[in-house]
Amino acid sequence: MFRLDEKIWFWTLLIIPVLVLLFIGVQLWKKSAQRKFAESKLLKRLSPNQSLFKSVLKLVILCTAFACLSLALVNPKIGTKMETVRSQGVDIVFAVDVSKSMLAEDIAPNRIEKSKQLVTQIINSLGSDRVGIIAYAGKAFPQLPITTDYAASKMFLQNMNTDMMTSQGTAIREAIELAKTYYDDEEQTNRVLVIISDGEDHEGDAADIAEEANEQGIRILTIGVGNEKGGPIPIKRNGIVLNYKKDKNGETVITKLNEETLKDIANEANGVYINGSNTEKVVDTIKDLLDKMDKKEFESKQIADFKDQFQWFLGFGFFFLFVDIFLLERKTEWLKKLNLFNEQF
Repeated sequence: MFRLDEKIWFWTLLIIPVLVLLFIGVQLWKKSAQRKFAESKLLKRLSPNQSLFKSVLKLVILCTAFACLSLALVNPKIGTKMETVRSQGVDIVFAVDVSKSMLAEDIAPNRIEKSKQLVTQIINSLGSDRVGIIAYAGKAFPQLPITTDYAASKMFLQNMNTDMMTSQGTAIREAIELAKTYYDDEEQTNRVLVIISDGEDHEGDAADIAEEANEQGIRILTIGVGNEKGGPIPIKRNGIVLNYKKDKNGETVITKLNEETLKDIANEANGVYINGSNTEKVVDTIKDLLDKMDKKEFESKQIADFKDQFQWFLGFGFFFLFVDIFLLERKTEWLKKLNLFNEQF
């Protein structure tokens, strides 16, 4: 297994094309200056040991040295052994509302982005729990199955938007129904479903299905994003607001946070409702609830013990710098014998 620790240092590789461009510029300037000074035949007689190949070789060695030093800064790591670890945790499924009402900007930057921020921070606070993600609007869609790969879950989360669903609405019932299929152990009691929404339930029967979910051991936590005053739904193009969503009468639609629906769902499923305006409060509340729950031991997994490999690249980098500085600049005896550059001594 292979891993890179500090990928940002790859930017230092930009030094190499800069060196190449400088080299080309210097060579063109030299040619121009030499033409002004004398003819090419005379120049060969005046400086018979001049070699373009030697200059190119010096450039290649210098660029190789910089490449090695850059890779040393990136610090590649190789997995050298495997260890068996056992983890205990809770299965948490996040159901994120991606309906158009989530574009309202009554909470900064808007409801959908605030929802993703909340889920990201909750995932960052987890230990060895497993997570899954569902997106829903008029329909519910499985976004990510139960996994311990937090990096993948946050990547999928960031790709979620209000355009991913063709059917609009807020089908919380379907999201709860779909969440039931996520839990793979019928005897498991530590099942949690976190619903992040503005509470606009267009089906109106989410509380009933929440009670059924509770009977199957699923505890539902609800997070409300938005505020009760509400706001219009912007229609944007390239980040610029063109208009706001209208109803059939041509009036601007105002979408409001419906806390009552979310509270009813949480109450029916032995959960709690949390207002999502304060991210820190949301994370602390959910973390406290999870800490009090029974943990299940998941299947053992294999992880690699990684060891640093930067020292090899650092050593090669200094070696090539040594070659460039101390050998190629000087006409050493062994170079004269090899006569790599067709020089006449």
